[in-house]
Amino acid sequence: MLIGAYLAWALPQPDTSCEDATSTNTGSQGAAGLVDTPTKAVLVGVALGYIALVVLIPFVAVFVQAFANGLGPFFEHISEPDFLQAVKMTLLLALVAVPINTAFGTAAAIFLARNDFPGRVVAISILDLPFSISPVVTGMMFVLLYGRKGLFAPLIQQFGFPIIFAFPGMALATMFVTLPFVARELLPILEQMDPAEEEAARSLGANEWEVFWNVTVPNIKWGLLYGVILTNALRFSRLPQRAMGEFGAVSVISGNIIGQTQTMTLYVESQYKEYNSEAAFSAAVLLSFLALITLVVKDRLEAKSAATTAK
Repeated sequence: MLIGAYLAWALPQPDTSCEDATSTNTGSQGAAGLVDTPTKAVLVGVALGYIALVVLIPFVAVFVQAFANGLGPFFEHISEPDFLQAVKMTLLLALVAVPINTAFGTAAAIFLARNDFPGRVVAISILDLPFSISPVVTGMMFVLLYGRKGLFAPLIQQFGFPIIFAFPGMALATMFVTLPFVARELLPILEQMDPAEEEAARSLGANEWEVFWNVTVPNIKWGLLYGVILTNALRFSRLPQRAMGEFGAVSVISGNIIGQTQTMTLYVESQYKEYNSEAAFSAAVLLSFLALITLVVKDRLEAKSAATTAK
């Protein structure tokens, strides 16, 4: 954090003052932002070296290890049935968790933004619980509820519907850890949105569904898309570990059964533990590509969302 703060001070920053102040102070402010002393140069060098050591070098090492023996082994590893099953499970979890939490998050954000009631702060705090609970603890919570000796074990045994060590339990865990993102992105946008537009639409005879699609959605679309990206994001850069990259909770509740309940992240771990590092790094390359795509889309949507909120 200290290194990041120093970079923000030492490196050139865009001038955000008004136009009149810009004409008189541009020269002095530009000079203040330059790395023009040995101390600044050393500190910036240390910061960049730290970033390279912690982020860039490990990231490049993944690709070096994956392609160490050429493209042939790489494509062979990503064509293995166990890996394809892991990809299938990962995509299925995302297809279940993202739409459900998008619908829930949108409804929750609209309700919390449009209503002031006793306990509203408590409701928002409950919405944030997945941020503060460890994913491993989340997995244990579901095991205690739906396991063989769990609270709902008699009901599960009666209907013969497995949850623990099966896809339903993995989906529940993924939905829990991805719960807050859409709601948290939409809430500030809706709070700043002028309700007069919605009231005008109602006064013209529009029903609630028409108001939502024709008035509310156009105003929140960038924040909504940004929330969806975060919900689906991989653990990379400063993104949390969510639907496609969730590890802790899914690892506990799935049992990490090879060829059955493994996701892509669990596959990487199991292959590396079995000293099949080339297969692990090959899978990690695909995760890294997905992470880079996620980051590019996230940054673009973040800018659009910020511009919408500023309006």
